[in-house]
Amino acid sequence: MIEELEKKVHEGQALAPEEVLRTVEKAPLDALCDAAHRITLKYASRKFDLCSIINAKSGRCSENCKWCAQSAHHPTGIETYGIVPKEECLRHARINEQSGIRRFSLVASGKRPTDQEVDTWCGHLSYLRETTGLSLCVSLGLASEEQLRKLRQAGASRYHCNLETAPSYFARLCTTHTQAEKIETLRAARRVGMEVCSGGIIGMGENMRQRAELAFTLKALEIPSIPLNLLHPIKGTPLEAIPPLSEEEILRTIALFRFANPSAYLRFAGGRSQLGDETVRRAMYTGINSAIAGDLLTTIGSNVEEDVKRIKETGYEL
Repeated sequence: MIEELEKKVHEGQALAPEEVLRTVEKAPLDALCDAAHRITLKYASRKFDLCSIINAKSGRCSENCKWCAQSAHHPTGIETYGIVPKEECLRHARINEQSGIRRFSLVASGKRPTDQEVDTWCGHLSYLRETTGLSLCVSLGLASEEQLRKLRQAGASRYHCNLETAPSYFARLCTTHTQAEKIETLRAARRVGMEVCSGGIIGMGENMRQRAELAFTLKALEIPSIPLNLLHPIKGTPLEAIPPLSEEEILRTIALFRFANPSAYLRFAGGRSQLGDETVRRAMYTGINSAIAGDLLTTIGSNVEEDVKRIKETGYEL
């Protein structure tokens, strides 16, 4: 079963979500990870892509996303603030650049930026472009094509907008905007010449079939950078009591995404601090070849020095 599926990947045949799902759920874990590893070696970059982010505008978001600590609908008690000064962004950027990270993203809460906010973000981007050697990304919600064009001209080379979960499951987690709006934002970013980054969160009550649906939706959109977050249940959110996924289920999910997206960067993002060191290494063997390093939005992330050490020990380049 797994040999036939791997052969189809190597021959460039189209895979059906059902056959990938069936293999991922039934194959022995070791054999599954080994097959995904061979696909990673052949098609994905061996240069590990480390990026970092700053929570550059926090909280008071109008959207009711059930997983999010920054939603105004949920009593999470997080710190809230407006757009941080460009000097503070530079301070974070330089710390990460000195650690060997080459990509830095400005992330803001909110459904969509105002034109005035975009002008401020453009000033931040121009300042960072002049004072660092970093590639710059932005994640500002449902931006318009004209706003995205301004951000691109100011120095942003990539736009991030997660699909979060399967199309069939999204409305159970958020009702204040649609996944179609997210997809249009990604397409608009491409139209103005930006790269795109989009993935999701696993462990929000979805099943493996729905994870396959997300993986193949991203494949159809030809997304080259796919963040895989593990739900970090936040007290005060509707998902606060969801139990964590088993480490085996996480590894099977990574293999699923690698079969569906052979050449993409599969990016460890939020929640990986919940995993043991051996599982993190096995995830990298299976298909993870990029990560967000350092702290995240409202949760503690990873130690950059430990990340760099682990990356080198598992055979990746930096």
